[in-house]
This record gives sequence, C-alpha cells and structure tokens, in this order.
Amino acid sequence: MTKAMNEMGPANDQACDFGRIALRHPALRQETGRPAVLAAGEAPPSIWIKAELSLGVSAELVHVKTGQVKARAGEGPIPAGEERIVAFPEEAAQAEGLYEIRLVLSIPGRAPVQDAFSFTVGEEGARAAYLDTDGTLVYVPDAKGNRIPDFSRCGYMGGGVPLPDVPVKLTLGPSGEGDDTARIQEAIDRLSLMPPGPDGFRGALLLRRGFYRIAGTLYIRTGGVVLRGEGQEADGTVLHAVGAGRRDMLRIEGAGEPVISADAFAEITDLYVPSGAETFHVADAGSFAVGDTVAVIRRGNAEWISAIGMDSITPRPKAGGTKQWEPFDLKFDRVIREICGSRITVDAPITCAIEHRWGSGALARYDDSGRIEQVGVENLRVESDFDPSVTDTQVDGKPGGAAYFADENHLVNFVVLNHVKHAWVRDVTGFHLDHSLVTIDRHAKWVIVQDCKVREMVSIITGGRRYAFHVTGQLSLVQRCDVETARHAFVFNARVCGPNVFLDCESRIDFNASEPHHRWSVGGLFDCVKAPIYIRDRGWMGSGHGWAGANYVAWNTEGELTLQQPPTAQNYAVGHVGKQTPPFLPNEHDMRPRQDGHWDRYGVHVEPRSLYLQQLKERMGEDAGNGVIRR
Repeated sequence: MTKAMNEMGPANDQACDFGRIALRHPALRQETGRPAVLAAGEAPPSIWIKAELSLGVSAELVHVKTGQVKARAGEGPIPAGEERIVAFPEEAAQAEGLYEIRLVLSIPGRAPVQDAFSFTVGEEGARAAYLDTDGTLVYVPDAKGNRIPDFSRCGYMGGGVPLPDVPVKLTLGPSGEGDDTARIQEAIDRLSLMPPGPDGFRGALLLRRGFYRIAGTLYIRTGGVVLRGEGQEADGTVLHAVGAGRRDMLRIEGAGEPVISADAFAEITDLYVPSGAETFHVADAGSFAVGDTVAVIRRGNAEWISAIGMDSITPRPKAGGTKQWEPFDLKFDRVIREICGSRITVDAPITCAIEHRWGSGALARYDDSGRIEQVGVENLRVESDFDPSVTDTQVDGKPGGAAYFADENHLVNFVVLNHVKHAWVRDVTGFHLDHSLVTIDRHAKWVIVQDCKVREMVSIITGGRRYAFHVTGQLSLVQRCDVETARHAFVFNARVCGPNVFLDCESRIDFNASEPHHRWSVGGLFDCVKAPIYIRDRGWMGSGHGWAGANYVAWNTEGELTLQQPPTAQNYAVGHVGKQTPPFLPNEHDMRPRQDGHWDRYGVHVEPRSLYLQQLKERMGEDAGNGVIRR
C-alpha cells in the first residue's frame, strides 16, 4: 500500500529542486482538507526551510479579514545545504480570525517563487464553513489554504441573473401527421438568419400546444435562438420521438471548442495554489489583460498518479479490463478579473490544488469564438417511442428482480449542449429516455437547468444508462429538478473542472446514486439535494473509475451519503441528515484503508439553508438570489 492511499502526511511540506519548506507548530493540525485551528493566545507557527540552492526568503503574517500585516520576517541568503527557521513574535496572532503566512523565495537567476500557509485563531476545529454573527460565511481552511470554494459564479451569465423572456419571432403549430423534424429545423434555421438585437437574441420560435413527431435530430448552431413550447404537461407542447434508432432529439452546439493561443502563456510560480483560490502568481503577466478568457492549467504528473494510488487500482475480480490512470491536465475555464504585477485574479476559483511537486500549472489565453451563446429551451414535454416487448430483470448485472422496460433502440438524450455559453433549459419534462434529459457537455459553460422532470426511463439498468442530468462542463447550475427511475440522477463525468452546482433537486426510485462518476472530477456542490449520494473511491468499477470526486461539498443534503477523502484533496459534508452509507472500498479484494471525508455537524441541518444562494447574496447583494429562485 502506498502511504498516499490513506493520507499524504503534513499538507504543508513542499519539496522542490531548490529546497524544502514546512510549517511548524506543535498544536496545529496539518492535514489536507482538515481545518487548521489554533486556540486564542497561542504563538503563531514558524516556517522551516532547508535550502538546496542559495535562497533569499521574505515572509509576512497577514490577518486576512482586515488585510493588516501583523509581522514581517526574512532570511537570506540561506546557503545551499543549510536550514533556517523563520519565526514571528508570539503576540503577532492574538486577534481571532484567519491568518496567512505569505512567502517570497528569491533564487539567483530565476523569477521569484511564492508560497503560503493558513491557520485560524479561535474557531471550532470541526467547522469547515459557518455563518458568523454578522450573517456572513466564515471559511476555515487547512494549513495550505484549501477551503470550501465559492460556487456563486455558476449559472446563466455567471450566476444571479434572471432568465430573459425573449420575444417570439416565429410560430409553428402541429402538422397533425407525418414527421415534423424537417419543418421545425427549417424554422430554427430561418430564425438563425435573423439579425440579433442589442441583447444578443434573434428571438424565440414558439411551438404551439400539440403533438409533434420527431424522427430525427434537431440542431441549434447559432446564438440568440430560443426554442419554446406552451407547456410541459400532457396537453402542452409534446415533442415525441417516433420510430426506432438511437439518437439525440436536440443538439445545441457551436463550431468548436476553445483554442489555446500560442502568444499568451505563462508558468504559475506558486509552489502551491489551494483549492478555492482565485489568485496566483505567474512568471510573466505581460501578455495578459483584464477580461482575457484563459485556461488555468493544473498538471497531474505520473508521480501524482502514483501518490493517489491510481496506478495501482486493484483489477476487477474475475473479469479484468481495469485501466490504470495516466497523467492528465485539468483546464479551468476562467476570465481574468485583476492583474497586479505578477499576481493574477480570475473570476471563479480553481477547485483542485496546483502543486509544484506534481507538475505545477500554467495560465494560457484562449479563443472561444467557436462557442455560441444566449440559447434557451423551455416549456416542453418530451416523449419517446420504445418497444414494450423488450424487458429485463437485471440491475447492474444482478438478475432476478421485477421485469421492466429495457428497449434501447430509441431516444437517448433530449438535449446535449456543447460549445455554448450563457444557455438554459427550463420547464421541460421527459419520458422514456435512455440516458439523459439534459447533458451539459465538456465545452459548455454558464448553463442553467431548472424546474425540469424525468420520468419512466427506458433502458437496461446498467453502466452508461439513466444519467438524468449529466454534467461535464463548467460553472453550471441545475436547480429544482426532479427525477424518478434513474441510475445516476444528478451526475458529474470524469475530470470535470468545477465549480458546478445541483441545488434543491430530488430523486426517487433510484437504481444507483447521484455522484461524481469517475476519474477525478473536481469542485461539485450538492446543495439541499434529496437523493442517495456517493463521493468515493470507485476502484475497478467501469474501466477503473478510481477516485471519482475531489473537493466536493454536500450541504444540507438528505438521504444516503458516502463520503471519502482522496489523497491530496478533501470532500465535505456539512449539515447532512440521513444514513452514512459504507463505501465500496476497502473490501475483501482491496483492503487498503481510505479515510472518511470531513463531516461537519452531521445529523442536523445548518444555516444558511443553501450554500450557493448565501454565496450569491454575499457577492451580489441581498436580492441576488431572486434572479434564480424563480424566473
């Protein structure tokens, strides 16, 4: 067993080619994702440094809320091979609150390197986030600054903006007979040729109440187009997928994915950028400007894969087919909000720590002109033909249950969104789907899905089916959605770069759990969700799903919950009410121990009721939530 499968040891110990740096304090807890708390009156931590190259060190002890520098210290040059302790006066951290120790390391012939450590004075050590007496959230990070992220930028237009009521420009009624695919597509295409208004919208295509036969796939490939019906009930606008054949009913997609620019690229110089951070340093910020669309790249090298045990996944017993992980990058899709010297601030947090020892990271400008924007789908009912003579009894490979409809030669997804931003799906009900009502694909951003329902899904109940609301994109919000008969009602795919949010959603008649599904999806929030939720090491499931989710938050959730901590990251449950379900691993085939995630006030709901809405209010003002509570 690798040490990392359980716990990597002190979260703060940073090693690099020019030395090692660590926080030192006898009473301070220093584990990844565990709040680092000191009692009032204790001396602040010190910094231990061992130089492999000649180093100069300057340090500041900062009280974060006030921004006040409480003390400064420095050492240097520290000769290669020697050790030093950088200490602060005992009285420097007497006031309660969050502190950061900010370091700048000077190496001859190189750009300066930054590092930082965190600790909180006078708080309860078990609380990861809570409401202060003034009604604002307080976050209690670990010793390296990892904390529950700000999710408030998720959703249409970056969160907190009400969905528009776009004027109708074209109207279509039911034909009464034959396939309606071509004539609806022709109307979408006509609307797509109309000039956009100042708000970016071309208008809405209204499908009048009635029954529409859809034998093929509809496409929206131009921004500013809204597809609208007159109701999601049986007497509303019904889009019915007729005939056999696996297909999507609607695809919303631009011309292509964002393209990294070669003329603006810079390495991140921080030894560690914590999960939840919006600010970091780069070697050269001169090629960037405020407002640039950028990818914040987090590398995960082979050493990291080994450290988290994902190159040693126990093979599936008696079956095989388990793939060990290979190095990969996460690319956080962001906009530069501020530049100050070499320090860059982006519009939303990264949700996986960037670590020098695991490959560090970089900042790159990108061109997303291939994306379309301002597209909506609303107020519809979706149904599908299927062959009722095709039935099965197996559930995830276990036969012998009650027979159910299992035909798979029919509609797979209602709508797939990709290469799109600032889009929505609202007030849609779907019946007899194989996979999903809504899939938010890899290159979709700032999408909101709300007030939708999924009923009576039809497929074999096994892998790859019945993912009712399926998220792979970034900065998206799914709220007030209701599901029956799914395997994974509210699910994140592999290597999803959060933040993303499921808010006020509920599922019933579940054949599996809502979850991050596989391979290091990061930064998802289940906020006031009533469903079985599993955040865990999935081991050999699938083709080797392994650690499925990192830096996830379950806030005021209800139902079954499995919560494990992946090495180098954390998962949080705050205010969960329901059963703590045992994890899949360890088991008889793989007995290596794993740690539980961070349970905070288990068994009782907490205030605020919704983490997302509270964060939105604090960022945008008291009335910000009105934009998403109801349209």
